[in-house]
Amino acid sequence: MPLIRDIINVLETAAPLHLQESYDNAGLACGNQDLECSGALVALDLTMAVINEAISLKKNLIITHHPPIFKGLKQLVSGDAVSDLIIACIKNDISVYASHTNLDNVLYGVNGEIAARLNLQKTRVLQPMPGTHRQLVVFVPEKNEEAVKTSIFTAGAGIVGNYDECSFSAAGNGTFRPLKGSNPFTGELNIRSNEQEVRLEFIYPVHLENRILQAMHAAHPYETVAYSLYPMENRFAELGAGIIGELDEPVTVQHFFEQVKARFQTGVIRHTELFKTTIKKIAICGGAGKSLIISALKNNADLFLTADLGYHDFFMGGRQMILADMGHFESEQFTSDLIVRLINEKIPTFAVQKAASKTNPVNYFL
Repeated sequence: MPLIRDIINVLETAAPLHLQESYDNAGLACGNQDLECSGALVALDLTMAVINEAISLKKNLIITHHPPIFKGLKQLVSGDAVSDLIIACIKNDISVYASHTNLDNVLYGVNGEIAARLNLQKTRVLQPMPGTHRQLVVFVPEKNEEAVKTSIFTAGAGIVGNYDECSFSAAGNGTFRPLKGSNPFTGELNIRSNEQEVRLEFIYPVHLENRILQAMHAAHPYETVAYSLYPMENRFAELGAGIIGELDEPVTVQHFFEQVKARFQTGVIRHTELFKTTIKKIAICGGAGKSLIISALKNNADLFLTADLGYHDFFMGGRQMILADMGHFESEQFTSDLIVRLINEKIPTFAVQKAASKTNPVNYFL
């Protein structure tokens, strides 16, 4: 039986916590990650119905998309909506973990799930994140090049898009003079030495930096390793907010809306004037997406599908882009399926399932 931390590791490998937005509170909300995990129940939100379902199924881990503790929680007192949920989980030894905007900010995450269900092609991140990667440069003796490369690759460096084990190397001559107290790999004390070395360069994700440096030091033969870390301004198409893609062929907006309603069981779609005859290029943001309207416009989207748009937000598309609001729950409801799939792919024998309890607080009078 895996530990709760093993399940968390699967989730954070797919959607590292450092990718969450500054306002967010993803991660372990309560519980002990060192306990054995009897099973996991996955839901969009933490509600008492979901907790009772987990209790009845004897599962001691609940995974949600929306963090149950979002704003500052200064006390746990009965009668407060959030406190009652956390107290119930603690009483029943249930841990709660949320994968929120970090799962929004990966290409195959929440928005990728929406895009796949709408059969969008040529998808890429709508608004790539800055500062997600750095560059490592290290100097290695020629004969140790492959060993150091392999160690650094294994730790997670050298992945660029759909390619891994990416690096650059250039041969050269390094000099050094061992001083008193040193224990040189080669050379003699107080005498300048020359060594044929290779300059190795790697791109790596920031959150793996400690692991990559440990791997580098473990494989490197030198007592003192010469290396440099550089910030990168590059924005990678796999990391960031929203998604933009294309339909196989242009369709009418009415046809597209019919597909959205059928596949996402949404009761209503609010939208701006349908001034375009057909649409092909679609921008998407699950949940509240008004902050991405400008990015969708800059990317020449025909239509931006999102949720939680306010009255004044609907003016922002002008007559360049149609804005459509499908509802918050409706846009993110299949996040639970995504999380179940991510866990099953890595631990196929683990008991994880989607909650049967409905968590959408919004109803429509039709």
